[in-house]
Amino acid sequence: MRAINFVTLLLLIVGGLNWGLVGLLNFDLVAALFGQMSTLSRIVYVLVGLSALWQIIPLIRGFSDYETRTQHAR
Repeated sequence: MRAINFVTLLLLIVGGLNWGLVGLLNFDLVAALFGQMSTLSRIVYVLVGLSALWQIIPLIRGFSDYETRTQHAR
């Protein structure tokens, strides 16, 4: 796995866990660690969002590969 995929997946896991904490306990871990909407918190939020955009690429490639395999199997 490429390093960028590993980092983006790790950031998405952190973001997902943070949203889970917000939904379940009304606790924003990123804000607790770095300050409510501090520069560092905003950077983390932006990196999580960019990671989600980056992970769309492998998702689309996976769908494309699946379609190619199913067409060849016919």
